[in-house]
Amino acid sequence: MSAVPSQPPVGDGRTRVNLDELIGLRARVVRSALVPTESHAARAGQQSSRLYGRGMDYAESRAYQPGDDVRRLDWRLTARSGKLHTKLFQEEREGRLLIVLDQHAGMRFGTRARFKSVQAARVAALAAWHAVRAGERVGLMAFGGRQHVLQPRGGVRGALAACGALAEWDGQPDDAGESLSAALQRVRRLQHGASRVLLISDGWSCDEAARGRLLDMRRHAAVYVMVVADALELALPAPGRYPLEHAGEQREVLLVAERERRDFHASLGAGQARLQSVARSLALPLQCIDTAADPVDAVATLLRTRGGRR
Repeated sequence: MSAVPSQPPVGDGRTRVNLDELIGLRARVVRSALVPTESHAARAGQQSSRLYGRGMDYAESRAYQPGDDVRRLDWRLTARSGKLHTKLFQEEREGRLLIVLDQHAGMRFGTRARFKSVQAARVAALAAWHAVRAGERVGLMAFGGRQHVLQPRGGVRGALAACGALAEWDGQPDDAGESLSAALQRVRRLQHGASRVLLISDGWSCDEAARGRLLDMRRHAAVYVMVVADALELALPAPGRYPLEHAGEQREVLLVAERERRDFHASLGAGQARLQSVARSLALPLQCIDTAADPVDAVATLLRTRGGRR
């Protein structure tokens, strides 16, 4: 289901993701306070601590991987081996953020400013820019329609790769469905030592088994939830006529009486309410934004929140 806007060009930032906008969000993250990242690496005689930015305690070097910050190259080992190597620091061994993005067909809906799918991509891009600024590698997994995966990468190239994937995947709609529990089962196989997982969804895929999957995931990583919803899903609609489009068919919904408006709101908002309820029951850090909101503060607040792992 989608609202009936005029048909703007591809990448307009309303019905389709605009790559330039996602890249431009970097400037807004640079001006914000640095997001603290949590290290879970084993340290002799010390407990895991919450840190800001990059650790300075050298741990080891490994072969260079695409996306690594060139400023961290181990030039001595590179010279000896003849192959590029990157320095790793103690606090960075598990500094990875995995973004799990809902791309169900229902995300392509919006009555204010933009589709939920576009707002979700903006949230994901902001999270990616925060992660690489804090020294984390960032990975991306889409679920719902096509099952896309972007392996974790570090530095500016990592965030740019995430932005590019968000724009590319948005242009590949698919009506296939996938439950949240099934997606989270894939996440566990793909997690690869990620210390933080950010789930971005409107909640419609949230099934009964998702709670158990999230509970299990919380034992291995800090889990954060961002619910993206339309204004009609969050509040009782005002009396009036609402033009809607679904599968190319245009219809008009007339909502006048309070009871029918409440029934419409309860039906339309069931997904986001269900996901919020599950997140709260597990004490997961949670934020909810509508499609017209500026997500900058919400993303920064969510990723700064302590907790999410037990």
